[in-house]
Amino acid sequence: MDRRKKKTRQAVYDAFTTLLEEKTYSNITVQEIIDEADIGRSTFYSHFETKDELLKALCSEIFDHVFAQNLKKEHTHDFSSGNQDIKEEITHILYHLQDSSRYIKRILSCESGEIFMSYFKEYLEKVFLGELEKEPMEVPRDYMLNHMVCDFAETVRWWMKHDEYTPEDISRFFFSTTPFA
Repeated sequence: MDRRKKKTRQAVYDAFTTLLEEKTYSNITVQEIIDEADIGRSTFYSHFETKDELLKALCSEIFDHVFAQNLKKEHTHDFSSGNQDIKEEITHILYHLQDSSRYIKRILSCESGEIFMSYFKEYLEKVFLGELEKEPMEVPRDYMLNHMVCDFAETVRWWMKHDEYTPEDISRFFFSTTPFA
């Protein structure tokens, strides 16, 4: 994607997340996003067919960064040393979610939350599947995968309502109830 398209896309994301701080997802119109981003209608529609597609793209943008394989030092955390175990990987994910919490909370507060959670769970499956393949299971592996993905996703949803806890706290809470403890 060329620099101009990236800049426009970022303006739309910024406008959308600004509006999410003020309104629920269902009450935001495409026109409001266009106005906030200061772009034309045709420009918006050349990037996104619908508001739902914008939400999906924003989730993908967040998750592609959160779940990146090549980690680098960031302003709130540093997991760049490599050779992470699953607990460090989960804590790293939590730091990124905390960094994005101001609009994740808004997304989760209305019907858009289910869309967000379904995308989130797709990414989580990849994280946990690799770990589960290393562990002997007394239950079907796909059952345990579903359990861990849903448990962690709901842990994040709970955390967004109880943000007094750190990513390390949430990681510790989660792993106290998993087979990787």
